[in-house]
Amino acid sequence: MTSPIKVDVWSDIACPFCYVGKRKFEATVAASGLPVEVEYHSFELSPDTPEDYHGSHADYLSTKLGVTPAQVKGMEKQMAGLAESVGLAFHHDKIKPTRTRKAHELLHYAKAHGRQAEVKERLLKAYFTDGVNVGRVEELADLAAGLGFDRDDVVRSLESGEHADAVAGDVQTARDYGINGVPFFVFDNRYGVSGAQDPDTFAGVLAKVDSEREPAA
Repeated sequence: MTSPIKVDVWSDIACPFCYVGKRKFEATVAASGLPVEVEYHSFELSPDTPEDYHGSHADYLSTKLGVTPAQVKGMEKQMAGLAESVGLAFHHDKIKPTRTRKAHELLHYAKAHGRQAEVKERLLKAYFTDGVNVGRVEELADLAAGLGFDRDDVVRSLESGEHADAVAGDVQTARDYGINGVPFFVFDNRYGVSGAQDPDTFAGVLAKVDSEREPAA
């Protein structure tokens, strides 16, 4: 019996490929039958995004990427199709662009309570499907309360910046590793995989890591 394979994942809440990649990786793990332990780490793709962006998701992408609204619509349609292929529903018309720093702080709060994976999934759905502004403390606290967390304590944590240093530490580690795009998966601190790869790619890395590991005592 071997110990779980540790997989560290750098990703952002406002990252469609992170959500799609999460689903592909989860399917791979389920099919492999291998014990895997996942830890999520913070990465901000657009730290300069205001908490309250006044405009649509299409407006935001058009400005950010320097493309036309028609091009944005094509990109959104393609992304929605990719999401649907792994069982996700992206509602781009509902998305509220925002800075994700506070959402990452909530993930560290959840980690301290042993519930990081659950909160990660909820935040991604909130952003891409439900149209929640995941940059606002009040809305994040409502999400957490809906999962059974103490709302007042969540507000206290987020308003005080209790986990701000942990978020900054994740971002710095990503820089140290040379990670400049997400999702990024690190397997047992040895192998890195960038992007929302197909399950076969993830399966190959898991099998390689598993074959090289020593059985647990």
